[in-house]
Amino acid sequence: MAAPTLVSHPHVVKQADYCGGKASIDDTRVRVMNVVFLHKQGKNEAQILEAYPDLNRAQVYAALTYYYDHVEEIEAELRADEGAAACYEQERSRDLSRRSSQ
Repeated sequence: MAAPTLVSHPHVVKQADYCGGKASIDDTRVRVMNVVFLHKQGKNEAQILEAYPDLNRAQVYAALTYYYDHVEEIEAELRADEGAAACYEQERSRDLSRRSSQ
C-alpha cells in the first residue's frame, strides 16, 4: 500500500487506496466526515477529541477547515452514508472494546 499523500490541507490525506478515497486525517484512518458528523451534532472540540482520542486539536480543526473548503464533497459523503450514526457507534464500540482488551 502506498503511503498517503497530503492534499492542500495539513493533516488531511486523500488517496484512492486509503479510507476508500475519502478525505481522512493523517495516519489515523479517521475520516473528515466522521469529525464533521460530530460537529454537526453540536459536539465541541473536547467532545470530538474524547470520541477520537488519537486526534489532536490541530487535526480536528484541519478536518473542519477541509469541510468548510469542500462542503459539497463532504455533504455528499454524509448523504451517501445515511448510516453514519450507526457506523460511528459501531466504530466507537469496536475501538473501546479493542482498547479495553489491550
